[in-house]
Amino acid sequence: MRYSHAAMPVSRRYFAPGQLQFITSSVYRRRKLFHSPRLRGVFVEVLRQLRQETGFLLVGWVLMPEHFHLLIKPEPAESASALLQELKKRSAQQIISILSENQQHAWRRTMLAGFRLPPTVHSDSHYRVWNRRFCPYRVYSDKKRLEKLDYMQNNPVKRALVQSPEQWP
Repeated sequence: MRYSHAAMPVSRRYFAPGQLQFITSSVYRRRKLFHSPRLRGVFVEVLRQLRQETGFLLVGWVLMPEHFHLLIKPEPAESASALLQELKKRSAQQIISILSENQQHAWRRTMLAGFRLPPTVHSDSHYRVWNRRFCPYRVYSDKKRLEKLDYMQNNPVKRALVQSPEQWP
């Protein structure tokens, strides 16, 4: 039996008011974009601006070379999707702009080429920096909150990027 997209059930995410959300999102094609200090700075600044504009609580975060994790409490709880959409949109616009300038740098050319969308994609955009979806997880207890904070802190160590969490920028 075949299903059309129209027949597929729509997954609804429910988060209770005041509940923490652990969110993971990846760079398109898992490109190691954030080895660049300048591009890390773009992400951090956009995240800072959104916190200032919306007032969501940022409990913890880590930016890895090809993905990020956030532990947040957005208000209202259902605003997480809009918040993530804005974070990704703003950071992507700035990142594409930076990669597009100074094309004589091979790393920028290569990275930009990796973000180019295939001609079969019907979109106004020619590039994609982030995967469209993100993975949310409800953090329903102090034990889970501490588990997620520990996971984020030790992610760079587990991946052998640094010897200790303090060494990760």
